[in-house]
Amino acid sequence: MSATSQPVHSEESPDANSSQSKEQQLAAYLRERAEAGDMYFKSKFIAEEVGLSPKEIGALIVKLQDSIDDLSIERWSYTGATTWRVEKTT
Repeated sequence: MSATSQPVHSEESPDANSSQSKEQQLAAYLRERAEAGDMYFKSKFIAEEVGLSPKEIGALIVKLQDSIDDLSIERWSYTGATTWRVEKTT
């Protein structure tokens, strides 16, 4: 009876998929913005546009630094929050 009332596996799978889609969502946003040239941003200022929390953006941007070949992402400065610089490389 308890095995049918608690679908554990179906709760774990969407979390993994949503994390991946959030990373892709942020990458697409950064690519679009970097088309016009260098982009500087703080997570708290783009959170609403991207549909993610500043904390989520902060965690994802570190992952994206090493996983995206067509963008250069670097920590630019820190004054109250990290400012990131994004530049299209190809």
